[in-house]
Amino acid sequence: MAGHDDEELRMAFRMSMQEQKTPEPKRSKPWEKGGGASAAGLDEKSLEEENRRLKRDLMAAAAEKRMMLAARKSLAPSLSPLKGEESAGLRNEVVAEKKSVALIVDHVVEKKGDVGVGKVALTSEGKDVNLGEQLPMEKANQLFTMVFGESVSKGILAQWTNQGIRFSSDQETSMGLVQHEGGPCGVLAAIQAFVLKYLLFCPYQLAKDVASQRLALTRMQREENLASNCFASLTEDEKTRALVKSIGEILFLCGSQSRAVIATLSVVGNLAGSSDDNQNDEMIAQSLDGLAFESAADFQKYLRITICASRATTLHRLESMIPVFRSRMGAMLFLISALLSRGLDSIQDDRDDPSLPLVTAPFGHASQEIVNLLLCGQAVPNVFDGRMDLGGGMFLKGVSSTVEVGFLTLLESLNFCKVGQNLKRPKWPIWVVGSESHYTVIFATNTNVQEENELESRESQIRKAFDAQDQSGGGGFVSVEGFQQVLRETGINLPSEKVDHLCGAGFIVWSDFWQVLLDLDKSLGGLKDPTGSMGKKVFDLYHFNGIAKSVSNGSQTSSSGEVPVQRPRLTKLSVSVPPKWTPEEFMAVGCSTKDVTEVSKPEPSQHAPLVDCIRTRWLRAVCNWVGDPPSIV
Repeated sequence: MAGHDDEELRMAFRMSMQEQKTPEPKRSKPWEKGGGASAAGLDEKSLEEENRRLKRDLMAAAAEKRMMLAARKSLAPSLSPLKGEESAGLRNEVVAEKKSVALIVDHVVEKKGDVGVGKVALTSEGKDVNLGEQLPMEKANQLFTMVFGESVSKGILAQWTNQGIRFSSDQETSMGLVQHEGGPCGVLAAIQAFVLKYLLFCPYQLAKDVASQRLALTRMQREENLASNCFASLTEDEKTRALVKSIGEILFLCGSQSRAVIATLSVVGNLAGSSDDNQNDEMIAQSLDGLAFESAADFQKYLRITICASRATTLHRLESMIPVFRSRMGAMLFLISALLSRGLDSIQDDRDDPSLPLVTAPFGHASQEIVNLLLCGQAVPNVFDGRMDLGGGMFLKGVSSTVEVGFLTLLESLNFCKVGQNLKRPKWPIWVVGSESHYTVIFATNTNVQEENELESRESQIRKAFDAQDQSGGGGFVSVEGFQQVLRETGINLPSEKVDHLCGAGFIVWSDFWQVLLDLDKSLGGLKDPTGSMGKKVFDLYHFNGIAKSVSNGSQTSSSGEVPVQRPRLTKLSVSVPPKWTPEEFMAVGCSTKDVTEVSKPEPSQHAPLVDCIRTRWLRAVCNWVGDPPSIV
C-alpha cells in the first residue's frame, strides 16, 4: 500500500511539474465571423487541454497534502513554521477532493525574504479559518516608508484608505471600477485594463463549466464588436470573476509568475459568514470602523500576509477576499499585495531613485513605478523600451518586454517623455492613459486596430531604430554617430545635402527627421507614396474615466430643476487615421494621376487632451464623439 502511494505521489508531481504551454493570444487578426478559431487562438481542443491541466493540478495538490502529512509525522508536535532546510519545498494545506468542492489551497511553508509564512486552511465548505501572518516590524517599516516616505499628510493617507475596488452601479458603465478618491487612480486604472481584457477578449475564462465556455467562445467568434452587447448583459458573477482573474494575474506578474502575496486585515474575521454581498459588505464596514493606517506600527498591527504558490490557490483565496477588496481598504491592500509579491528589495532594485516614496506628494498620486509594476511586473520608473546607458556603469530602466495591456500618456505629446513600443503595442488593444494628475483607460473591442499597414510598419521600424540611439532620456534627438547608425539599419538613402542639413547642429531631432522622411520617396527608404496604396484606417475607441463626473447630457430633472448626474464616464470615439501625406501631396492627387486611389482630405477633428494621447499611438488620428468631451482629469 505504501509503495502504491509513493508511486502515485511521484506520478502526480511529475504531471504537475510539466510545462504548460498556453497559446499566446494573437493581436493582429480580427475575430472571424462564423466558425473556425477565434482571434485569441482558442478552440475546443485548447479548452480540453485547460481542463486536463486543472485535473493535474488537483492530483498534484492531493499528493502534496499526503507528503505534508507524512513530513509532519516525523516532526515535533508543534505546528509552528518549519525552519531552515527542513522547510524547503514543502507545501500545505487542504485539498477538497469531492467533485462539489473542486478547488484547493496549497501554500509554501518556507521562510521568505520579505514576509513571514502565511497559513491558510479551508474547511470542506471553503471557509477561511486563518487570515495569515503578521509582517515583521522591520518589513512593516520598510513597506510604509517605501510607499509614503518619512513624512506623509493625513489627507494622502485618507485617500488611500478610503478607496474600494467596486464596480459602477450605473448601467452604462457597469463594467467599470468607480473612483472616489484622487490618489489611487493609477491602481484602479491598471486593474480596470485587465478586467476589460477578460470581459472583451477572454469571456470563456469566466464561465463556470465547459458548456458555458463553449457558448462564450462561439459568441466571441461570431461577433466582431462586443461592447454594445457585452456590457449590457454582464452579470455580477461574471464581473466578479473577471476582477478575481485580473487581480490574480497582476499579482502573479509581480511575483515573476511563481507566487502571489495577498494582504488582508486582522480585524475582518471570518469572511465566509454570509453568501449575501450586502451583508458581507456591511460586516466588513463595521469591522473597519475607526481603523486607520497612519504609521508602520499600524501596518504591523493590522496587516496579515499569505503567500500562494499556485494560481488555483491564489484565485480561491481572492474569491473569499472580494468583500475586503470592495471595502474602503481595497486599493491599499491590493497595492501592498503587489509590492510584496514583487518583493521589497526587488522593488528598490527596479527603481532609479529608491529614496523617493512611491505615492507622490503633494497630491498622493500613484507614481509611474506603481503603474509600471502593475502592467509589466517591475517597478521601473520609465516608459521607454529596455534600459538607457548613461555611461560609467549607470543606467535608466524602462520596460523590457511586451505587455498584456499598454500605456499612453499626455506627457509624451508635450515632449516630456517617450513611450516605447512595448507599452504602445500591447497584446490586447487596451491602454492605461496618464495625464498630469489622473489615470484613465481607452480600449478597442476589436483586435484589428493593432494591425499595421505597410507605411505604419515602416514608420515603426524607423522609430524603433531612432529610439535605440536616443540617449536624451526621451527628448527625441540623437547624435550624428547615432543618426548614421539609424540610416544604415533602416536602409534609408538620404541625399548628402539632406544629411548635412540635419547634422548641422551636431544632433538630429526626430521631428526634423520625420519631415525629411515624408518628402523622401519610398524607393529611397522614405515614406512618400503618392499612390495612396496605404489607405486610411477607421475604427472605434472607448474611453472610461472611473472618477465620478457631472454629466451634462445625462442630467435628471427634479422639482428644483435639472440636477447633473455624478457618475463615471464611458465615451465612444470614432477614429480615422488618414494616409500620412503632406498637404502638398493632397493637392497634387487627382490633378495629374488617373490611377491614384481617390483620397479625401481629413474630416475636421474634435479636440480634447485625450486626442493628443491617441495621436502618440496613431499619428494624425482624427477623433469625433457625441456629447461631452472625454476627460482625462
